[in-house]
Amino acid sequence: MAEKELTNYFEDFLTKQPLFVNKKALQINYTPEDIPHRDEQIKNIAGILAPALRMEKPSNLFIYGKTGTGKTVSITKVSSDLMKIAEKNNIPLKILYLNCKLKRVADTEYRLIAQLTREFGVEVPATGLPTDEIYKIFMRSIDQKKMLVVIILDEIDQLVKKIDDGILYNLTRLNHELKNTEMTLIGISNDLTFTAELDPRVKSSLGEEELVFPPYNAIQLQSILKNRVELAFRPQVLEDGVIEKCAAYAAREHGDARRALELIRVAGEIAERNNEIRVLMKHIDDAQEKIERDRVLDNISTQPKQFKLTLFSIFSMSFIGNKPIFTGDIYEIYKDACVKVGLKPLTQRRVSDIIAELDMLGIINAKVISKGRYGRTREIRLAIPTSTVPKVRDLLKSSLGL
Repeated sequence: MAEKELTNYFEDFLTKQPLFVNKKALQINYTPEDIPHRDEQIKNIAGILAPALRMEKPSNLFIYGKTGTGKTVSITKVSSDLMKIAEKNNIPLKILYLNCKLKRVADTEYRLIAQLTREFGVEVPATGLPTDEIYKIFMRSIDQKKMLVVIILDEIDQLVKKIDDGILYNLTRLNHELKNTEMTLIGISNDLTFTAELDPRVKSSLGEEELVFPPYNAIQLQSILKNRVELAFRPQVLEDGVIEKCAAYAAREHGDARRALELIRVAGEIAERNNEIRVLMKHIDDAQEKIERDRVLDNISTQPKQFKLTLFSIFSMSFIGNKPIFTGDIYEIYKDACVKVGLKPLTQRRVSDIIAELDMLGIINAKVISKGRYGRTREIRLAIPTSTVPKVRDLLKSSLGL
């Protein structure tokens, strides 16, 4: 694009009326005044945490539910309203929120406790101290005066996956050593089977109260979208049926409101880029494809080299006719690829495990089939949109140096 064309493009962009009036209303970290279809769950959370206003330690709470079912937004809303009352009445209450999926925050026990310590205004080194010492500093920082502390650990299953459940046991046991302060833990998880794998001691101390957030249905998703769309877009910008189509897509994805909001936001961005004056049905399809493509590329780019080599081998096989692809065929190509990049090949069994993990990520479909007395194998097909395939191949080639 020539400089004059580029200048004209930016000037036109500046002068034309935007489709959005408040894009933040469609973002993940936005907390609306009203949270539809979660009254019961919000009342339950409020009932569990209300004793903090009388300086009575609330029970530890565990919240389950699939992604986009309103867990984080509901706990954020209750916490915010609770803190307003506490501050108004000079009640010494502190609520800390940490997302355990974030890197350099909760990927080691040391980093998690160091981050919690910093929330109380005490600076500690990023690394270097013994873990016992960081716990002592944390306890001193919160135990200087009478106080109630509520720690919210979002995506707590990621914390346990990175470290182990010993950290939860250590945190729940701190109350026995604190003199002035009492501490409550709230865990939030997308994994409904998470607590089944916990040590029984951790489970009994953490899960004093449990709360399940069910998925939204298509009708509920429509009302959530209508509320947010009124805040986010100018009136009459959306074509009839756009909200319903978004809700239908998200209902298919286990009632994920987060996905629905992202879909309508990206559709609006695509419409603006194309100089459209309305968000049309076709923009929803384009947004769905873009989100799916971005999700796949993000997933693949963060995988270790052996995952990428296995996937590259599957890609290589997928373009040789229309024949089914089996684990044994892939393994031969995988071994050749390992030689080219200078890596020692894994065993066929380990490559089979990686194929199962790629299946779980939704990048491939790997169906186990029986070959009679020859045992079992996996029949493999790509499960990503055709339009995404060239980008994935380019990503794999560049990251593997092939």
